[in-house]
Amino acid sequence: MTAAGANTAVEKDAGGWGPYPRALGGRVAVYVALAVLGVLTGTAGTLVQGGWFPLGLLLALAAAVGLFWGGAKLCRTKVGAAAPGAGWVLAVVLMTPSRSEGDFLFAAGIASYVYLFGGMLAAVMCTTIALPAPPVRPGKNR
Repeated sequence: MTAAGANTAVEKDAGGWGPYPRALGGRVAVYVALAVLGVLTGTAGTLVQGGWFPLGLLLALAAAVGLFWGGAKLCRTKVGAAAPGAGWVLAVVLMTPSRSEGDFLFAAGIASYVYLFGGMLAAVMCTTIALPAPPVRPGKNR
């Protein structure tokens, strides 16, 4: 068997599992897009959690968790969850301080702290959860 035939056999046995997409440039583009989505989700969540108190907080946290876990499942890597988590944290931390005019986005209530620490905890949890191993065809050994 030639070397090209061996590579083809290995790719067929792998079943297409692994980080998506396979090319490094494509993965970097997906990670950057996930980070931008993290910034947008953090910005929207900051506005929604204070505006519609109980349901807005739940909606903002659900959107953040969905983005973090979706990034991990899409890319099948931990960086897939860390990239939107970093974008989310960046957006939220930049919106935390109040301005000299007295304007602020985060009130000093429990809802703001639940959003801040709950979102950070969700990002860490989605990043550190072990992703399931790709399935192995019956009769194959690991």
